[in-house]
Amino acid sequence: MKFRFAAIAFLLPAFAMAQTSNFSITGQIGKIGQPAKVYIDYSDNGKNHEDSCVVVDGKFTFKGNVSGVTTSRMSFDHQGKGKPHSIYAPNADVVYIYFGKENVSFISKDSLANAQVLGSKIYNEFQAYNAQIGGTIMALTKAVNQEFQSASPEMQKDTTFQKAVDARFLRNIKRREEKQFEFAKANPNSYFALVALSESAGTKVDVARVEPVYKALNADLRNTDMGKELAMRITATTITAVGQQAPQFTQNDVNGKPLSLASLKGKYVLVEFWASWCGPCRAGNPNLVEQYKLYKDKGFEILSVSLDNNKQAWVDAIKKDGLPWLHVSDLKYWNNDVARLYGVRAVPASFLLDKDGKVIGNTLRDESLNAKLAEIFKN
Repeated sequence: MKFRFAAIAFLLPAFAMAQTSNFSITGQIGKIGQPAKVYIDYSDNGKNHEDSCVVVDGKFTFKGNVSGVTTSRMSFDHQGKGKPHSIYAPNADVVYIYFGKENVSFISKDSLANAQVLGSKIYNEFQAYNAQIGGTIMALTKAVNQEFQSASPEMQKDTTFQKAVDARFLRNIKRREEKQFEFAKANPNSYFALVALSESAGTKVDVARVEPVYKALNADLRNTDMGKELAMRITATTITAVGQQAPQFTQNDVNGKPLSLASLKGKYVLVEFWASWCGPCRAGNPNLVEQYKLYKDKGFEILSVSLDNNKQAWVDAIKKDGLPWLHVSDLKYWNNDVARLYGVRAVPASFLLDKDGKVIGNTLRDESLNAKLAEIFKN
């Protein structure tokens, strides 16, 4: 039993508050050397950046330009096994930090996770914010996994124990979201109010609750890339509701040719948001393949929108999973224009449209999707 989240965009929000400026992130992690590497991913003003650095005698340095405050994922590859291992291995040495136009230092005897972070006012504010809301998602997930792993093998197999651990975990997440919402209301001039509101709003926004708090935020915050994305998510909740005409879009297919949603009018269309790196998406693909086989000759089409940023990975996943339907992407990762238009901040996500392009389902997945398609095509 392992507690995981679907791929969610809140790990890489970005804030653009000022003109481009230099930053540096340096580290002294013991005396570790080759083949160790450190990897960094960060988003600035809607654009994703990544870099890597060989560790020499425990030292590493990253330099670059940011237009304001951003968040970063840094992972330390102690054994030279590559970036994916440094991020996703069970005992991965990975941290998520905010930084701005600053010179940030990581000092530790053994790891990023245990490092003291110096020189960053933004990091200190982030720590204070986390103290108020009950910690990061990663910390809560790590704690519940440790609780489960510390139990005896017999307890781990006990469904009553599993449900109890799961219930506590979900209560902690819910409590954190409530504290985030209160933080956003109480601190309209803090950029972490925007972080808090964006995360607690989720993918299906309660517009009546969230919109007034959003409008009360500092105008500069609302004008950042993250602020604009949240505004689009608030709007998307209304315009993608069942009964609404689905927002139109055009993106390029795998061959670089534009493909429009409008061109599919007259068919039932499943607009499917996914990515090659999304485990739950890939796990659900066999069912979609089966449904497509059943109904493609009866007027059913799937238009998959990928949140990949690597074309080869996208194309390879389509081939490996045997996905014979239509595919588009702008390869902008979480900043995919269609995903933002539809308010998608977690994948998989889908919207089922009727022949006239109206939304007839926006929470359908697996069995619920199968039942809806069977109802539509029963004749």
